[in-house]
Amino acid sequence: MIFKYKKLKNLKLMTKLIVTYIFITVIPMALLGYIAYNQYTKSIEEQVGENIPKILDQAHERINDYLRDYRQLPDLLYNSGPVIEVLRKDSFQNNSSLLHDKFIVNSYLTKTYINGGSSDILGVFILSKNRIFESSKVSYTGFESIEIPYGQDMELNGKQAVIFPGQTNLKFKNNPPYILLMRQITDTENRMNLGAIFIAIEMSSFKTIFENIKTNNNADISLMDKNGYIIFHSNQQKIGRINKDLADYPNINGSFRTTSNEENKLISISRTSPDDWVLEQSVPLKNLTERTDVVRNTTIIVFIVVVLLSTLISIFLAWNVSKPIKRLTRLMKEVEKGNFDVDLSINSSDEVGILAKSFNSMVQEIRDLIKMNYQIKLQQKEAELYALQSQINPHFMYNTLETIGMAVEEGEDDTVVEMVSLLGRMLRFSINNKSKIVTIDEEVLHMKDYLTIQKIRFEDRIDFFIHDEIDTEAYFTPKFILQPIVENAIKHGLDHQQNFKLDISLMLSPNKEEIIFKVKDNGPGIPVEILSELNRYLETDPMGRRDSRFGLINVHGRVLMMFGEQFGIKIDSMINQGTEVSIKIPLLTQEQLGEFVEGVKEIEYKAG
Repeated sequence: MIFKYKKLKNLKLMTKLIVTYIFITVIPMALLGYIAYNQYTKSIEEQVGENIPKILDQAHERINDYLRDYRQLPDLLYNSGPVIEVLRKDSFQNNSSLLHDKFIVNSYLTKTYINGGSSDILGVFILSKNRIFESSKVSYTGFESIEIPYGQDMELNGKQAVIFPGQTNLKFKNNPPYILLMRQITDTENRMNLGAIFIAIEMSSFKTIFENIKTNNNADISLMDKNGYIIFHSNQQKIGRINKDLADYPNINGSFRTTSNEENKLISISRTSPDDWVLEQSVPLKNLTERTDVVRNTTIIVFIVVVLLSTLISIFLAWNVSKPIKRLTRLMKEVEKGNFDVDLSINSSDEVGILAKSFNSMVQEIRDLIKMNYQIKLQQKEAELYALQSQINPHFMYNTLETIGMAVEEGEDDTVVEMVSLLGRMLRFSINNKSKIVTIDEEVLHMKDYLTIQKIRFEDRIDFFIHDEIDTEAYFTPKFILQPIVENAIKHGLDHQQNFKLDISLMLSPNKEEIIFKVKDNGPGIPVEILSELNRYLETDPMGRRDSRFGLINVHGRVLMMFGEQFGIKIDSMINQGTEVSIKIPLLTQEQLGEFVEGVKEIEYKAG
């Protein structure tokens, strides 16, 4: 749980806002809609479950009223004396008498039941003493093979019975659904049974009744006996089948919902009937709530559209909040890396705007503090430079004076005079600390004096060439940037090369805005590892180390601090092919010199 909380806590602000929006809007709206839909569909089921049984009870009453009229039809036989007399006769008579009796009974049945009775009567049959009397509206088959003993020995105790189509072989043309009402014919005067009358009633009126009470196009309505035998069904193919589930139905008049693995249904039943018939309506729940589902689907679509729109709006708002904070985070990382030339421009007065203004103010203050500390550090580096000069000059002077002494002993007066003149001019150039920037001509002359003294010392082992492609008197350079490079080249090259050569070039850059000094030698070159390490020093802390490469690093650091990161030293070297050191400085004219001289004087003033 704590891990999940920490994981959530570490999410981005925009993600947190969107997740919060989903939790406080989308999920509650979805739950509310789901609960409302379930409650609404449940209320529909309850209302339908309460109303349908009442409708079924009314339909049951209509069926009972409809059958009640047909149950009285057998009594019409007693209105005809000739028919009763025929039924009283014994079945054992000649053929002529039998035909005459059939004519009398059949004519009466046709006149009374077929022509004068209800249009739903398909046929009327009488079984009496092994005789069959009949009258039918349409042709039929199978009545002769009826399997029930309907002779005078049949005892129904005056009651009527209903025979269903599946219980007999009787079939009418076009196979219409029907029921067969059966009633015993009793001779009340003689107290004897005369036979039984069968009235076939077409169930078209049942269909009309069922169509009137049908509440849904997909509802199934069936009329069954107490054992589940289907007397009538809205699907005619199911008539005559057995509903095996009837035994599991609750013994009630009302509605209930199935919970089987198949399609769930709402079943309503009515048991109010003198024949113990069961009237059932079954409708799938999904069809019961069809209109509700349309509303639900429409609501879902509207909900999705609203959620998408509101999500886009929330993302836009979250983006407006998180974007400045993300920019602030990115700029703070830049500041952390040492880049203080950043600005978080947000023109708003809210909390984010106030935070941006505070950040800009903080960066500006840090920038000012760094500038101040940078100037102090520059003063320290300049002090290190002069200390370095005082350390290097005595060593160089010692070697030079030793050479002069040897020339005196050997009587080389011209050499002595030349070396003393060169050394004196170098000393005057070195101890003149009033100006940190000199003409290129002065810097080159100082370097040439140094190389001339070295050539006198080492004679033919050193050769140097100076290629001057610019007006050295018109442009300026920081003081002491060539001598340390040349001195470093001689120090590392002369020990490995018998004939050491230096090629010094002064040129303008292609854009005519920079001056490039190149010092190239034919020395042993610098190994790749050392060259990589040296370049790393130049890129990181150009004033932080004091080793054999300090002269190079010192020059690079001074140029970098005076003119910027785009200027300084570049070293190219290959083993056994020599080394080339390039120094790039801006093109400084007399007009541009003032700002640098002012800066140096200001530093000297603060340091003093």
